[in-house]
Amino acid sequence: MNDTVDKLVIFLAKRDGIDKLVKTFQYVSKLVHWHVEAAHPDAAHKAKQWEVASGLSRKAFRSGRFLTGFNALRRNPGSTPTFRFLAVLANAGEMVYFFFDHFLWLSRIGVLDAKLARRMSFISAFGESFGYIFFIISDFIMIKGGVEQERKLITTSTDKSTDDVKASVRKIREDRVMRLMAVAANVADLIIAVADIEPNPFCNHAVSLGISGLVSAWAGWYRNWPS
Repeated sequence: MNDTVDKLVIFLAKRDGIDKLVKTFQYVSKLVHWHVEAAHPDAAHKAKQWEVASGLSRKAFRSGRFLTGFNALRRNPGSTPTFRFLAVLANAGEMVYFFFDHFLWLSRIGVLDAKLARRMSFISAFGESFGYIFFIISDFIMIKGGVEQERKLITTSTDKSTDDVKASVRKIREDRVMRLMAVAANVADLIIAVADIEPNPFCNHAVSLGISGLVSAWAGWYRNWPS
């Protein structure tokens, strides 16, 4: 498939695709708000409204998303005991994140008591950050294994130019790029989650949050874009 419009239509038909687009809106508007807040308060107010609306929209799109982690554990928990252990911890954290994110969304839009928002935000962000740590560990283990496998293929193959060897090396490298994109997204989202759990000048600065959000969104674009 080489047609860009066809790829864009397929990308936006996915829940993850539309989420990454709206996430881009959310964090671009956050950076715009920070940049124009002092000089153009009216424009800053509009940017803030766009940011808030985008954030709430993303929460609505994620309805039922906690079932993804449950299904991953049910269908493919991991090939080894180590990966199964990491998968349980990572997906458990992600399930907590998405489940309590429902209550955060409902409290933010006024269906539930607004006082619940802070508590739900903390629980959701804690589960999110917990899960990301183990997803990152899993990806680094897989990247390390891929590097070792690639070296073994190159050093042990008698004819390094054979199509089979080239295809295997290409597949390993493509998987590595995808996992590096996943690590970049998870680290960026971890920074955003820490800003909720333990507010600090670095993580809570608008630039840190804006750049982290865009790194995560654009890494997601790369990973979900149709090949």
